[in-house]
Amino acid sequence: MALDFPIVDAHVHLWDLQGPIRYPWLTPPFSDGGVAGNVGAIASTYLLDEYLADANGFDIAKMIHVDAGAEPADALAETQWLQAMGDARGLPNAIIAYAPLNHPDAAALLEAHAAHARVRGIRQILNWHADPNLTYTPADLLEDPAFEAGYALLSKHGLRFDSQIYPGQMPAAAALAGRHPETAMILNHAGMPVDASAEGSAHWRKAMQALATQPNVSVKISGLSLVRHDWTVESLRPLVLETIDIFGIDRCMFASDFPTDKLFGAFSDFLTAYDQITADFSSDERRKLFARNAERIYGV
Repeated sequence: MALDFPIVDAHVHLWDLQGPIRYPWLTPPFSDGGVAGNVGAIASTYLLDEYLADANGFDIAKMIHVDAGAEPADALAETQWLQAMGDARGLPNAIIAYAPLNHPDAAALLEAHAAHARVRGIRQILNWHADPNLTYTPADLLEDPAFEAGYALLSKHGLRFDSQIYPGQMPAAAALAGRHPETAMILNHAGMPVDASAEGSAHWRKAMQALATQPNVSVKISGLSLVRHDWTVESLRPLVLETIDIFGIDRCMFASDFPTDKLFGAFSDFLTAYDQITADFSSDERRKLFARNAERIYGV
């Protein structure tokens, strides 16, 4: 069954490496370590036209831009750049900006971001892991009272929070979501199940179930190649179907995570895989997963 209807891509990154906004992770020298490995292959300017070329053949009706790892001091400049792009081109429809919620100046930065009409939320990557090769942060911010103080400010501006965490952090994230039911939390990349062993998969499943008990939490099915570099449709199938089973049709959405996922496949490879995995779903269910849920959850 082909994706012959308009799609809302719920997780896209754009960057201009020739412009004034700095991206340390896309600046040489590159390392082979970390979750994604060497990112040199995507360390070139990637603008809206490059994205649309990659997505050729699919009807991209709307897209959600998620913070692209710019230098923290350039976070507001990224929002301004994307707002101007959206005003001129119609895309992106929503901006998930970066703000360090544990920072003393978080309130001022949130106010500055929220002044832009396309801003719908904030992402601060929280991935913490005991393995130094996997961790993104030196400490688990979900255990930091200063982070929660900043998180509590999101609702003042009607902002969502894109949560990029590991399974081991999900119980704490569920508790955070429960203490702030007025703030929508969107789990990125199906919770990044980095441990593919039977024990690791069972842990991921149990953690996802804990997070799904909070009705204000939804999930993006994307970025799975980051934790399964040698992925196939069949290897992704259980991750996709279990995520949908745990969260339910109305709280799941597909996304490309381009161009990051371009490290491990073409745009059509991933969208076709999600298409094949959900081929037995009803037309209404598929339209929710590929478009309507993202529209509702991100207010676009």
